[in-house]
Amino acid sequence: MAKTTATKKKSAARKAAKTSSRKTTARKGAVAKQAKKSVKKAAPRKSATGRRPKGPAWQWSAVDTAAAIRSGAISAVETVEAHLARMHAVNPRLNAVVVDLGEEALKAAHAADKHRAKGGELGLLHGVPVTIKENVDFEGRPNFNGVPANKNFIAPSDSPVVRNLKKAGAIVLGLTNTPEFSFRGFTDNPLHGLTLNPWDPNITCGGSSGGAGSAVAAGIGTIAHGNDIGGSLRWPAHCNGVATIKPTQGRIPAFNQSATSERPMLAHLMSAQGPLARHVADVRLALEAMSRRDPRDPWWVPAPLTGPKPKGPIKVALAKIPEDMDVDPSVGAALRQAADHLERAGYRVSEVEVPDINGVWQTWCDIITNETVVMQEAGMLKVTSEDFHKAWNGMKTKASVLDLPAWMRATAARSGHIRAWQLFFEEYPVVLAPTTVKPTPGPRDDTVSAERVKEIFWGEIRFISAINVLGLPGAVVPVALHDGKPIGVQLIAGRYREDLALAAAAAIEKRAGVLTHRLWEMME
Repeated sequence: MAKTTATKKKSAARKAAKTSSRKTTARKGAVAKQAKKSVKKAAPRKSATGRRPKGPAWQWSAVDTAAAIRSGAISAVETVEAHLARMHAVNPRLNAVVVDLGEEALKAAHAADKHRAKGGELGLLHGVPVTIKENVDFEGRPNFNGVPANKNFIAPSDSPVVRNLKKAGAIVLGLTNTPEFSFRGFTDNPLHGLTLNPWDPNITCGGSSGGAGSAVAAGIGTIAHGNDIGGSLRWPAHCNGVATIKPTQGRIPAFNQSATSERPMLAHLMSAQGPLARHVADVRLALEAMSRRDPRDPWWVPAPLTGPKPKGPIKVALAKIPEDMDVDPSVGAALRQAADHLERAGYRVSEVEVPDINGVWQTWCDIITNETVVMQEAGMLKVTSEDFHKAWNGMKTKASVLDLPAWMRATAARSGHIRAWQLFFEEYPVVLAPTTVKPTPGPRDDTVSAERVKEIFWGEIRFISAINVLGLPGAVVPVALHDGKPIGVQLIAGRYREDLALAAAAAIEKRAGVLTHRLWEMME
């Protein structure tokens, strides 16, 4: 009896020990798992090198570059060195980057690698090379905005978009060219000269973010910053065969401390900061990094980057083109091809008339022109070139001269236009429209005559500029080459629905491919 009791006690003790051991092991496992998660969260990197994308580092997407740096497949220094080598190889003939920040970029890259080695938290764009358009504040440098007289406008701080990119870990290679006061659709100025299109020097690289578009297409940086008040992101994206998003106004904060006065209200409400990139996924990544709050912009909106998915299949409106716009066959073919790509991706495309595109464009033209005449024209004309005067006078030819009551009626009409488009998006969440209806013009076509300027803005790129007065997001994605020159299309969505525009752009890109790969073969 005693022996049996002792045996039972030993057995119970063994069971208890085993249970205790299992619990201890489980606790240790849980602690180890949690620790592993914490380390991963605090320092998302690997000690061993990860997968290295194919080809030279300057050819990688921003998404792949960020992942490769994060995993240890490549260092930030090696990445920046590759992009600087590319810049020094191709930029002399393009004149896209007009301020070389290579020395500062290498210092930042060394700091980025040390930060990673110490286990620091890594941003979305840690070590990723980018460029900045030379019309936003970059601390310690003049904000020239294409005008030699602006040499004393030294930026006391980074603009919000520059600050957000740096906070995300991006490394700035240089500043890109823009026309005088960023007021032309062609990139040329007396300070830095003409920027060329890497596809063909006989066509424009666009404007005003022409330097940005030319640079990123040629392989200088994975993401290029630009801005858009009348097409200045979407037009260069089309001309250079890259992708972009003009976000909803208020999505990305904006402010220049170097400015001597505040911007006029409607000009501010029609302007947007944004990214250009070779891949739609890079545009989406850059948009996330750029969109962080900055208290200096009172118009910034904390809207989510992704909204509810519309019931499928998503209906796309292929915009009917007004009869007075003469559509080149190559553009018509590109639009049909883009529509076919969307259909194959599961969208339902119908050709329909969008709400009063002519009236919307005229409202944009009237508001921005009259505001500029009252608030800025005299000062601008004093310090700008004859080419600027020709281009600006051409822009004014289609605008109505408004007295105060007429201007107030025009600004009130803007609300009606926005409402009509928002109601339209209830049925068609995405609009497929042209960027231009004509082949890309020459590099200085806006200096030919006032009539030629009117022809470009009204007769050719009407669907681009009109969208600014609505404050709507518009993406551009390349579709095809015609005679060796890229053609892009525009995807427009409702307010703060950049996700819908970019999803449609990605569906087109999946079938059309990334056109800059062909460009690089031509440039070799």
